[in-house]
Amino acid sequence: MNLPALLQEARTSAFRRWALNMGLHRMIPFNRPHGLKVVPLENGGIKVLVPFWRINQNHIRGIHACCLATAAEYCSGLALMEHLDAKSYRIIMKSLHMEYHYQAKSAASAVFAPSAEEVQTGIKQFVDNGEAALYVAEVPVHDDKGNHLATGRITWQVKPWSSVRTAR
Repeated sequence: MNLPALLQEARTSAFRRWALNMGLHRMIPFNRPHGLKVVPLENGGIKVLVPFWRINQNHIRGIHACCLATAAEYCSGLALMEHLDAKSYRIIMKSLHMEYHYQAKSAASAVFAPSAEEVQTGIKQFVDNGEAALYVAEVPVHDDKGNHLATGRITWQVKPWSSVRTAR
């Protein structure tokens, strides 16, 4: 799957956005029950919509903190992969820190839009030399009324596939 091309097509076509979301639900089944929708932003970057559904709510009828964290992680990972070739680089979450500011009592969205220059200076210059790079994505999460619900700080480790070692 060529994610950057799919995201580019989904920017201008409702059908391609639908197809992108169906493909992502199939490839990442963990996110499917939450009803998260990916919306590629016009000038680059990703917006992830979190519906105000019962399954996403906690015991006091607000969107669950973990659902907001999932949206922030999903958003930042897809936005980075828009700039990186998945066949060349492995991206894995190293840490996730959430700071909550306001209770989510309606639908929410997470937005992250790194520039190509930011990715080049923060990641590619390291991984092209065979090193692993750590990249911290700061993702704000807002509700549909504009309230700042949370800020996610997700640290991603990016390295060339040739440097990836797994236990046997």
